[in-house]
Amino acid sequence: MPTYDYICGACSHHAEIFHSMADKPREKCPACGKLKLERQIGLGGGVIFKGSGFYETDYRSDSYREGETSAQSKGDNDEPSKSIEKSSESTDSSKG
Repeated sequence: MPTYDYICGACSHHAEIFHSMADKPREKCPACGKLKLERQIGLGGGVIFKGSGFYETDYRSDSYREGETSAQSKGDNDEPSKSIEKSSESTDSSKG
């Protein structure tokens, strides 16, 4: 159920009233009791994201992070050895 903004035409009281969309708009002011309450046009209840952003890795468990860092460190160690192997193969084939 949405929240609607109302303002009283008699006493200028502002109210936020929570009721169903199928219900009739309220008319009686909760402050002064007069039938001058009018529903205001609002922006709606959309989702608002504030901040730098949300990423799927923001809420990963500690065990996942540990596994990820160990996999990255293993990947970093493997790469230089591969480049050394390739360079030694290229020198062997040039001699042959």
